[in-house]
Amino acid sequence: MASSTRNLRTAVPKLQRLAYRSNVTSARPYHSYEYSQPDPYPAAESAILSSAIAHVPDHGFTSTSLQLGARDAGYLAASTNLFPRGVFDLIQYHLVIRRLALRDSVQFPEDGMVNGRKLGVGAKVRLLTLERLRANQPIIHRWQEALAIMAQPSYIPASLAELAKLADEIWYLSGDTSVDSSWYTKRGSLSTIYSTTEVFMTQDQSTDFKDTERFLDSRLEDLRTAGMAASGVGEWLNYTGHSVVNVLRSKGMRI
Repeated sequence: MASSTRNLRTAVPKLQRLAYRSNVTSARPYHSYEYSQPDPYPAAESAILSSAIAHVPDHGFTSTSLQLGARDAGYLAASTNLFPRGVFDLIQYHLVIRRLALRDSVQFPEDGMVNGRKLGVGAKVRLLTLERLRANQPIIHRWQEALAIMAQPSYIPASLAELAKLADEIWYLSGDTSVDSSWYTKRGSLSTIYSTTEVFMTQDQSTDFKDTERFLDSRLEDLRTAGMAASGVGEWLNYTGHSVVNVLRSKGMRI
C-alpha cells in the first residue's frame, strides 16, 4: 500500500496538468447559460444510473445496485454492459449530476442581497460548497467505498478532472470573473478544501453534520488569511489514499 501511494504521488504533476487543461478547454463552453445544455447521458444510460443510485444506500456502489437499477428502469440485467467501467460509471454519474444540480439548487438574487446584506464571492463559494457536500448525505455511509474506487490508478484521471470541474463550477456560480493566474490557484485551493472536507464528512457523527460545516469554515478561513498553494491533486490523493486503507481494514485486511 505504501508503495502504491508513492507511485500515485509521483503522477501528481502530470495529472494536475491533465485535469486543469481539460477544464480550460471544455468547461468554458458549458458555462454559457444562453443555450440549453444537453443531457450528459443517453436516455437508456441515464434511466439505469438514476435508478441504480436509489439502491446505493442499501447496496453501495456495487454491480448489484447497477443490476437493480437496470431492472427498475425496465431493462435486462445484461444492459449493465453499457457501462464498461462498471461501478465507477455509477460513481461518476453521481458526481456529474450533483455538480450540474448546483446551478438550480442554489440561486442568488441579481443584486446579491440576502437578509439586507450583500453576499461576496467568498460567501457564495461557501454556500455552494456546503450544498454540494449536503448532496452526499443520503449515500455518505457508502462514500468511503466510492473514494476507494476513485483512487484506483485507472480512475484517478477521470476523478481529478471531475473534481476540477466542480471547483470551476462553484467559482463560476459565485460570480468569480478572474482571468489571470489566480484562476488556477483558486480552483486548486478549492479542490483541496472540498476533497478534504468530503473525506472528513464520511467520519462525521455530529448532528446535521455540523462538525463538517465547522471543518469547512476553518479551511476557508485558512485560505482567506494565509492562502493555500494549488495542491488540490496531491492532497486529494493523500486523503483518498487513507480512505482506501480504512475501507480495506474494515474488510479485515491487515494493512
